[in-house]
Amino acid sequence: MNNASLTSPSNDLWADWLLHRRFADDPVYTERVRIVVQGYIDRVLDHAHVAPDCCLLDVGAGEGSLGFRAIERFGAGVKLTLTDISEPMLHHARLLAEEKGIANQCRFVESSAESLSAINDASMDVISTRSVLAYVADKQAAFRAFSRVLKPGGRISIAEPIFQDEAFDTVILKNRADAQASLATESRDLGLILLHRWKSAQFPDTPEKLTQSAIANYSERDLLRLAVAEGFTQIHLELHIDVLPSIIQSWEVFIGASPHPWAPSLNTIMEEQFSFEERQHFEAMVRPSIEAGHPVSIDRMAYLSATKPF
Repeated sequence: MNNASLTSPSNDLWADWLLHRRFADDPVYTERVRIVVQGYIDRVLDHAHVAPDCCLLDVGAGEGSLGFRAIERFGAGVKLTLTDISEPMLHHARLLAEEKGIANQCRFVESSAESLSAINDASMDVISTRSVLAYVADKQAAFRAFSRVLKPGGRISIAEPIFQDEAFDTVILKNRADAQASLATESRDLGLILLHRWKSAQFPDTPEKLTQSAIANYSERDLLRLAVAEGFTQIHLELHIDVLPSIIQSWEVFIGASPHPWAPSLNTIMEEQFSFEERQHFEAMVRPSIEAGHPVSIDRMAYLSATKPF
């Protein structure tokens, strides 16, 4: 099955990003991203202590990659519930489950992470997420819902990206770009101004915006604090920071991919916010480095696991 089987994914922010904008619709880059994501998923499951006959709740399941991997690793006895706020993504995941022959093990529920209203109290053995709480405004409510639906002794195991440093860097970039306004036009650093215009379209660029941003107003320590506040025990937190050569190796993918669902691609930003001359200047400044394979990526992922007390 291909992504075209979805009904109007462009009308759904999450489906559009998960199936298209994240990858710039590039099959080579898509496969590279999936390999990276598989590593995140396996780390989550390593800490989840999944038993072969457990009830597993995959919150914000998206394509179902995490839950389906749990079935692959732990067998036909796993009873999987997948929740998501995106009906198109649940439909997509259901089709994938049917294709894999595991639909009889799966239940698909449209629900937000903050409420999990369709999930019964104390009904789940394990709750897992990957890159879900980053987009939840009320993260405490999500941890409260996790505790409610977990059985005593149940486990949570999550992986969440930490975007704070990108936001901090963008705030600094704004300060530097704003300083250019006092200079004569011919003395201004156009490259710096354009860099800020790009980054500020994807991440908050003031302390006030940062505070209001679900993706940037928390750190790994906040995830730990939230778990403690809900009474979880045996809490383990790991922050993984990996500085590696970028897996983006073409200009088309570089400008076509977006870093998170709320971010426009660089190509969209240039089309909407750059003049023709500014786009030429920016491309001449950045493209040679991208195509020479010089950039590195900095990946920050927090892994947290914990147990609900008996």
